[in-house]
Amino acid sequence: MNLFRFLGDLSHLLAIILLLLKIWKSRSCAGISGKSQVLFAVVFTAGCLDLFFNYISLYNTCMKVVYTACSFTTGGNHDTFRVEFLVVPTAILAFLVNHDFTPLEILWTFSIYLESVAILPQLFMVSKTGEAETITSHYLFALGVYRTLYLFNWIWRYHFEGFFDLIAVVAGLVQTVLYCDFFYLYITKVLKGKKLSLPA
Repeated sequence: MNLFRFLGDLSHLLAIILLLLKIWKSRSCAGISGKSQVLFAVVFTAGCLDLFFNYISLYNTCMKVVYTACSFTTGGNHDTFRVEFLVVPTAILAFLVNHDFTPLEILWTFSIYLESVAILPQLFMVSKTGEAETITSHYLFALGVYRTLYLFNWIWRYHFEGFFDLIAVVAGLVQTVLYCDFFYLYITKVLKGKKLSLPA
């Protein structure tokens, strides 16, 4: 455990809280991609199966249970992204490129690969509708910060623990790059009190 991982986990929890708050306040899932939420549910379910076989710590167990439980939400309108274009390639890649050819390891690897692209339906929805509510923008920003902080976590672990996981690092880089354009729009618009809008 290091500060970057802890802050990353807090950012992830903040994203979940913002998502639930948005749904509770508006009594609607409009603007939230149901397909991204389903993908995240698959990600955390596949990645957390090790809880039944390997105990790491109470912190690790609690975080995984919370992430998995909170990922089972529904989405709104304009959700037309073809998720099979994400699920099938990441499943094949996990089968071909993994640390150990065992069912649990393949499922964990699949969860890492799929998580790196699971936000695409949400970003696609924002792009398609041309705008996002402020609270939805905060939710997406918190998710992006979570992944970015995890990159610093891996750098820390490499320098101070000698630990390096190429699969997790590459997947994390891919996911962070997907957020770059959104980060720019968030900083230049949302933080200045403007509504996030994108060309449709």
